[in-house]
Amino acid sequence: MDKKLYNLMDWEGIESVVYSDGDHPEKILGPHKVKGGVLVYTFLPDAVSVRLKIKSSGKCYDMEEADEAGVFAVLIPSKKIEAYTFIAEYAQNAAVEFNDPYLYTDIIGGSDTRRFEKGVYYDIYKCFGAHPIAIDGCLDDAEIRWDVTEDTDKKKKKNTVYGVHFAVWAPNAARVSVVGDFNFWDGRRHQMCRVGDSGVFSIFIPEILLGDIYKYEIKKDYKTVFLKTDPYGFACEQRPDNASVVTNLEGYKWTDSAWLAQRKEKDYSKEPMSIYEVHLGSWRKKEYKGDKIPKCDEEFLNYREIAPLLANYVKEMGYTHIELLPVMEHPLDESWGYQVTGYYAVTSRYGTPQDFMYFVDYMHKKNIGVILDWVPAHFPRDANGLARFDGTCIYENPDERRGTHPHWGTLIFDYGKPEVDNFLIANALFWVDKYHADGIRMDAVASMLYLDYGKQNGEWLPNIYGSNENLEAVALLKKLSNALHKRKDGALLIAEESTAWPLVTGNTESGGLGFDLKWNMGWMNDFTSYMQTDPLYRKGRHGTLLFSMVYAYSENFILVFSHDEVVHLKASMLMKMPGDMEQKYANLRAAYGFMMAHPGKKLLFMGQEFAQEEEWNEKESLLWEEAKKTEHSVFRDYVKALNKFYLKHPCLYESDYDEIGFEWISSMDADHSVVTFVRRTSDKSEQLLFIFNFTPVIYENFRVGVPFEGKYKEIFNSDDVIYGGMGHLNKRQKNSTKISWNGRDNSIVIEVPPLGMSVWSCKA
Repeated sequence: MDKKLYNLMDWEGIESVVYSDGDHPEKILGPHKVKGGVLVYTFLPDAVSVRLKIKSSGKCYDMEEADEAGVFAVLIPSKKIEAYTFIAEYAQNAAVEFNDPYLYTDIIGGSDTRRFEKGVYYDIYKCFGAHPIAIDGCLDDAEIRWDVTEDTDKKKKKNTVYGVHFAVWAPNAARVSVVGDFNFWDGRRHQMCRVGDSGVFSIFIPEILLGDIYKYEIKKDYKTVFLKTDPYGFACEQRPDNASVVTNLEGYKWTDSAWLAQRKEKDYSKEPMSIYEVHLGSWRKKEYKGDKIPKCDEEFLNYREIAPLLANYVKEMGYTHIELLPVMEHPLDESWGYQVTGYYAVTSRYGTPQDFMYFVDYMHKKNIGVILDWVPAHFPRDANGLARFDGTCIYENPDERRGTHPHWGTLIFDYGKPEVDNFLIANALFWVDKYHADGIRMDAVASMLYLDYGKQNGEWLPNIYGSNENLEAVALLKKLSNALHKRKDGALLIAEESTAWPLVTGNTESGGLGFDLKWNMGWMNDFTSYMQTDPLYRKGRHGTLLFSMVYAYSENFILVFSHDEVVHLKASMLMKMPGDMEQKYANLRAAYGFMMAHPGKKLLFMGQEFAQEEEWNEKESLLWEEAKKTEHSVFRDYVKALNKFYLKHPCLYESDYDEIGFEWISSMDADHSVVTFVRRTSDKSEQLLFIFNFTPVIYENFRVGVPFEGKYKEIFNSDDVIYGGMGHLNKRQKNSTKISWNGRDNSIVIEVPPLGMSVWSCKA
């Protein structure tokens, strides 16, 4: 080796690079101004020889081998650093020309990492993860353009370099590398650079292509090496493989601007919301022949294939929204998406990110809102995921009493850590920003709010005040609400919260959590229990039917019959009902009618709209052949009619959260198991009278109090033969008489159908 070059060698630094145990490879690799010129190092294991080529002049310099492991160096007699490439030759006599990753450093700035450390970098997904970028020039003079690729870049310049920028948070790692097919999964070749003291590592790797798979190789304690999927990766391989995939989320041509503008102006509380909850993988599967087990792409429809099928069905049925069980990447089908390993990656089971964009876009084109289930309460222990990401607990709380869910076998996010809060808040906003989600439904909120949720004595730690509230989680939820609503784009935040935590939908300024809507789990449990009771004994449980109205206006509720109610031997909605099959159908018609009439938005899980007899099984498609059978088809027509009726009558949704919208007429007739009430708009321009009979007895000449003197006409009856009923209808208009009943000055006499709902228009 040339003596002058030898004397310039940083032998200790070279050793660190060779053994790949340092976190600042850029201090050795790449160009460095020194006395006498520019010193350039590269580390290319297996290379026989390497030349450096100056881009502007084409002049080449032979590099000398500084270490037999593959470190090469050259001193260029120049006062400035110019763009260059390497030409490496290997034993196979193949010469490869490529750009030097370490010519392009400091792409992430200090302002980025400071915002992240404070937990307020809410669009961090635009910087972290893997982003195709174009760089014009080098070092301080470089112009960086994010999320562009060579195929789409229209500003290409002579010295433009295309590649992918990677950034990940791994504060306690000794070394982090990007590995993939492009570098033989060799963690020595693309060692990442620690950015200040932020714990963030980054590197720009030229020539990487869209579709390339990668992981982070992390070295802990200078000896332990393991692979991790990118926490901010936008796509993953199909299960069981789990590498991240280089993806560009830009470039999809959205067509839903009118929808988004309309959503922004709407007051959701006064709008109809009838939600069809869907698990995409089992709503409808591909048909296949033979005995072989199909692969993912053979078993599941693509997002683009599902979109028109689902949209047409939802529109036909009269639903306003769909809610998707988690579409974030998850390894196990049986988790239904609730054990997420890729929070920023739409699951590859059903296609690419662009395919899912098309899906959402298509739904918006058909005026269907899209709500996404989101799981910030816990994450699985999968070795490739967030668990002990850099060899330590950076995403989960290190104390098992705070960091684990014993019953679920999962880990709990460390909500008190700014970087973790940043990860979660940015993730929720990501799905609204990049995929135009209309709502984020947050799973298992109660498990976040209570430190002792699902735990026995000794398995949890109290907060600083000695109680069981998770103060850090509460702060996170409020910050998320404020960040989401600051956008003022009409996207909703919805809580599945199963306790009586106060002000879940209260604004944060008044001490609330800031959600827009909350699942009414109390109503679901009470009402389901009531409906499962034999009608003979319902009078003894009459209070259960009424209790929900005691607290109906304490939150902005959604009434739900969700997926959780039709799995794990709980039976389908139809088979929960008592009696023979005819009575089961009648009970279910009454139940769905009561849900539609009760204040609150609505949600029903797929398959229950045609009264599927079997429980939901995520491994199989819904029983569409069963849905064609007469009794199921007729029941589906009933649900369709209910939805259409709901949409037609503003009194059923305009004042869901205003006490003026509901009034009991008769709530105490336990002996007959009959309740009557009125739903009305806030200005009383429309009023409907509902009569429910939860026994199989026909009540003839049944007197009912009415809200005022006037004309009353039955406009909907669940016992109509077209819905599978017995036909006990009231075909003639009733004029009220001045006979006091149910505490009212006026009343009418009607026939009340068995196990049925009768709805009457009211006109003075």
